[in-house]
Amino acid sequence: MEAEESIDLKSPYSGQVVATVPQVNREEVAKAIESAEQGAQRIKKLTALERSEILEKVSDLFKERAEEAARILASEAAKPLKAARAEIDRTVETYKFAAEEAKRITGETIPMDAAKTGKGRVAFTMREPLGIIAAITPFNFPFNLVAHKLGPAIAAGNAVVLKPANQTPLSALFTAKLFEEAGLPTGALNVVPGKGSVIGDVLVTDPRIKMVTFTGSYEVGLSLKEKAGLKKVTLELGSNSAVIVESTEDLDDVVKRCVQGAYAYAGQVCISIQRIYVNEALYETFLEKFIAHTNSLLIGDPLDEKTDVSALISKREAERISSWLEEAKSAGARIALGGKHNGAMMEPTIIVDGSEELSISCKEAFAPVVNITPYGSFDEAITFVNDSAYGLQAGVITNSIHQAFQAVHEIEVGGVMVNDIPTFRVDQMPYGGVKNSGSGREGIKYSVEEMTELKLVSFKL
Repeated sequence: MEAEESIDLKSPYSGQVVATVPQVNREEVAKAIESAEQGAQRIKKLTALERSEILEKVSDLFKERAEEAARILASEAAKPLKAARAEIDRTVETYKFAAEEAKRITGETIPMDAAKTGKGRVAFTMREPLGIIAAITPFNFPFNLVAHKLGPAIAAGNAVVLKPANQTPLSALFTAKLFEEAGLPTGALNVVPGKGSVIGDVLVTDPRIKMVTFTGSYEVGLSLKEKAGLKKVTLELGSNSAVIVESTEDLDDVVKRCVQGAYAYAGQVCISIQRIYVNEALYETFLEKFIAHTNSLLIGDPLDEKTDVSALISKREAERISSWLEEAKSAGARIALGGKHNGAMMEPTIIVDGSEELSISCKEAFAPVVNITPYGSFDEAITFVNDSAYGLQAGVITNSIHQAFQAVHEIEVGGVMVNDIPTFRVDQMPYGGVKNSGSGREGIKYSVEEMTELKLVSFKL
């Protein structure tokens, strides 16, 4: 299907035109859903083995064309090549996990005779595909987060209508070509690049769409959920992830990991470290080492092999963060490092002496900015972490097993990383948050459960 309109896609780093990309309108989205209706019937007829083989082939194709995919990512999203290659490696794994899970979709037997009226009956459950799933994905991991939607959806036998982020449609179109090459039935995957304000409501409200899976901002996710009605909805939303540094035998390694967690992909990661709470006995040393390590990061062209930090996704995002930094300084916070921007390029920034009420503390920055704060007691640190509208993941660095389990039980998040940073994730683990960070869980096995319907079958003997 040819779209009537198109736009020039520009690099966030250089401003140069990367490609001309179609922009789908409401009528064209409706046609994509019609295509998905036919695709859903075709993919439903495939065996678990056939779906698994398609996903395995996609994983192999990504491995073969990894460098091409990484350069697409660096060009359209300004992700440094080192980080882009790491994302493609994860994408290869994610589709491989999906291929494996396609052969593990099972039900269970139900002991009907455990009830008085169940004598003489045998029952079991089975999982069936929902039909058509609308997947709405963000710009920051446009290959791997798409894989977290497509992999489990196709493993379970669903068709998908995929709406990629405005800035990163090339990765989605590249992925669709690989699925076509791998033998996915026609219509089982439909990519609809375009503005969410134009086509989003169609995807969310069309009765033929049985589920919406969305990764993005809290505000958009809330609006989407309100419009979706009785559809299944999974939401992976915002965060301002925190880490507690209580005690360690290797402070240098902890600092290195925290710098990675704060500034990877210029902080444009859902579980990027935004808040660091350090035991006051370690605070001065930690801060000194953190500043020194941050100063060693190379800022520049995402296509340069040595670059650690490159441009934010747009100049507007850099300007937003600059206004938050001005607010912080007016409230008495100090910029210990960085704080300046040039266009979309934002320096890695460290804030100290900032209160919990600042926008840079309580909202999601999605930028290379971290707030480092000392604390007196471990209980106080946990209170600081929980003083947030978000709850995706948190990290706790401690030598005490008792403090580790206290944190596990008391921190209000979807995942607690003990002796690691909250930015850690592997793609088969359950992943999702509480509070304003969303609902439902990703991670291939867990997404398959979300993307299937449980059916009970009972036999009277």
